[in-house]
Amino acid sequence: MYGQTIIASALLATLSIAAGAAEPPAAKGWKQKQFIITFWCPPPATDEALANVAAENYNLTWVPVEGLDVAARHGLRAMLTSNLLSPDVLDDPAKRAQLDTLIERVKRHPALEAYYITDEPGAGAFPGLGRLVAYLRERDPDHLAYINLFPTYATEAQLGVSADAAERAKVGYPQNFAGVGTSDKTVLAYREHLKAFIEIVKPDLISYDHYHFLLTGDGSQYFLNLALIRQAAQEANKPFLNIVQACNGEKVWRLPNAAEMRWLAYTTMAYGGRGISYFVYWMPKVYGGIYQDGKPSPLAKVVAELNGEMAKLGPWLLQLDSTGVYHTAPLPYGTQAVPADSPVQIVGKGEFVLGLFGASGRTTSFMIVNRSYKEPAEAELKIAIPGRKLQELDRKTGKWSEGETLPADRQVKVRLDPGDGRLFRTVER
Repeated sequence: MYGQTIIASALLATLSIAAGAAEPPAAKGWKQKQFIITFWCPPPATDEALANVAAENYNLTWVPVEGLDVAARHGLRAMLTSNLLSPDVLDDPAKRAQLDTLIERVKRHPALEAYYITDEPGAGAFPGLGRLVAYLRERDPDHLAYINLFPTYATEAQLGVSADAAERAKVGYPQNFAGVGTSDKTVLAYREHLKAFIEIVKPDLISYDHYHFLLTGDGSQYFLNLALIRQAAQEANKPFLNIVQACNGEKVWRLPNAAEMRWLAYTTMAYGGRGISYFVYWMPKVYGGIYQDGKPSPLAKVVAELNGEMAKLGPWLLQLDSTGVYHTAPLPYGTQAVPADSPVQIVGKGEFVLGLFGASGRTTSFMIVNRSYKEPAEAELKIAIPGRKLQELDRKTGKWSEGETLPADRQVKVRLDPGDGRLFRTVER
């Protein structure tokens, strides 16, 4: 039904235009203007704390209404938190009036970027959330209504998707994930959850969390989750944001090191992610986050450096569409090998992620990521993207290098530190 609805709507729009009808007005909704760099568990909205947030190269903090002015003083965008941002408020006339007053108070504030709604709702909550998102969009179409979703390893009960619904989702299921068949309930249930969220809630951004680093090793579904979110985001023509692990607050988690944090950021970008959020920023020491009992942990400096790089890469990535994501063997769960017709080939050994980017379906750029966060690697690439020179984006300046003329065989070697990635493009001169 979902695919049929899209096809029918597209056909009706085409027929209306062909008959001389005016094109429909642009849909209301928030439009992303910068690569999002943020966190969960914000600091207090004081000048001292938010000056540190800005200095650490974040661009979005979370504040109550009284913190908007403080965020603005430090050049930060802000996500508003309020107990009025709940679906049940719409059924209470007095509270709904308070919500209306709040929206009128904040919607023209220069720092406002988003309204925080909720975290990890099950599908049963989607109708109410859809009502609230529509209500906010009607009264303030310029700002995001933010909702975060479960990861793939959530239970069926958490997702709110029945086994029967998951089985029905087999219809039209594209078998494009290595090692994943149509009987895989994890994939089917999660795809149904995403589909329902997009259809019912109609979000402007798809956000999810996935915590990968365990005391016993690594989780098995990180790339599967990225692939499923990327696919859903592309089908809905929406950006996506990945919430990544930056603490060891759960008993089964290990604290990520600098290379692992880099791996999380660059694999997300290679998949076309339009934002990173760290879990967690400001928590008690026992949680092992970026700030502990109000003081920066060693992770704070690591993340600040990464944020600076993403701030330089972000403006270019926002101009590009993700045209493909591939892996070298051994293929992690949920990934695809580099196809024979890929305009970038990995001809040497090593474990890499290859993210292709471009516009209008044409690949012009690529990001190569070292899939090992333990050892450095050298990627041997053969580049068939049109263009005589290969340029790299400088992560300190945000400018493209002068570039080097590609050799006759169009093969190059790219050195990568553990977990690191580099962005390239080809140009004629």
